[in-house]
Amino acid sequence: MPKYVIERELPGAGKLSAEELQAISQKSNKVLSELGPEIRWLQSYVTDDKIYCVYVAPDTDIIEEHARCGGFPCDRVTKVTSVIDPSTGD
Repeated sequence: MPKYVIERELPGAGKLSAEELQAISQKSNKVLSELGPEIRWLQSYVTDDKIYCVYVAPDTDIIEEHARCGGFPCDRVTKVTSVIDPSTGD
């Protein structure tokens, strides 16, 4: 199944408290459970003004539906074509 990176513009994201991040995660998990097993959230990276999320899903439509239902920004969805790490250079 394809993997996607979702870019979410969220000014001040890096200043969110642990409780706020927990609430966002809980909301996301609730919506994911309602959408079914086709979409899975793998992890997210919080930066100063954005959150980058990695999801596995059949297509971008379900990712956009997750964002709509959860009230999350979904500014850019990009399909991952390859994954590399330091061992790729060996």
